[in-house]
Amino acid sequence: MPNRRDFLSTLGLALGATTLGRPRALAAMTTGAPLHLQRIGIQLYTMRSLTEKDLEGTLAKLAGIGYAEVEFAGYFGKTPEQIRAMLVANRLSSPSSHIPLPANDDAWKRALADARIIGHEWAVIPWLDPSQRKDWAPFADRLNHLAELARAAGMRFAYHNHDFEFAREGDGTVLDLLLTKTDPSLVDFEMDLYWVTKAGADPLDLIARYPKRFPLMHAKDASAGERGIVDVGKGTIDFAKIFQQERTSGMTHVYVENDIPGDAVQSATFSYQTLANLKY
Repeated sequence: MPNRRDFLSTLGLALGATTLGRPRALAAMTTGAPLHLQRIGIQLYTMRSLTEKDLEGTLAKLAGIGYAEVEFAGYFGKTPEQIRAMLVANRLSSPSSHIPLPANDDAWKRALADARIIGHEWAVIPWLDPSQRKDWAPFADRLNHLAELARAAGMRFAYHNHDFEFAREGDGTVLDLLLTKTDPSLVDFEMDLYWVTKAGADPLDLIARYPKRFPLMHAKDASAGERGIVDVGKGTIDFAKIFQQERTSGMTHVYVENDIPGDAVQSATFSYQTLANLKY
């Protein structure tokens, strides 16, 4: 099974999917009443064994499970117009998409232009090849620059973490450096709760220290012991406690993800039901 690096390397800068409106993922805060997720999303990397063969059919399955939002990571040769039509047909929205780090500004502008046509709100850099994991201060400057281009195109920009960003850098971690040296008005972050946990860090600590920087989150659970990836609800991450920080974190979209699902449909169904039933 291909890993994320292999998968993303095949994408180039193809764009797709649209945000059909801007719904919040969370219920409004009401005094004394438990909250619940209003719109649950899924990162389609979870479903890659199916989307490679039948993207439209997979979107229909996810809508049938109850998902309202999807986050793309590739479009399998489909045009932005075709992707938008599939989303409309299934009453899905796609607030964000994973787009590989561009080779240059021209490539990035082309990617953003495609994204703008079909309505994405966020362009998310999801992964760095090991050869790119260096010179972090200049990289933070580059993120600011890419975000400026995204804003000029009418979009927002975000960076998605794994565990390597928790390596020590100066007085903190690489992620601390990226968060402090990027412009909060330009650069958002997509917190992957599994990778934060895998690295031995605390999502609540990050939310407290960097409020309003994580509008996007990946709900991915971690097993006890070796902290392997499991379906949401089968692991140790306290999602209710994390989601209680909504006012501070500014979280607007939550995506289920499992990098290594056994049966992708069963995995997506179980995780959806867990989050749909979650009260906090």
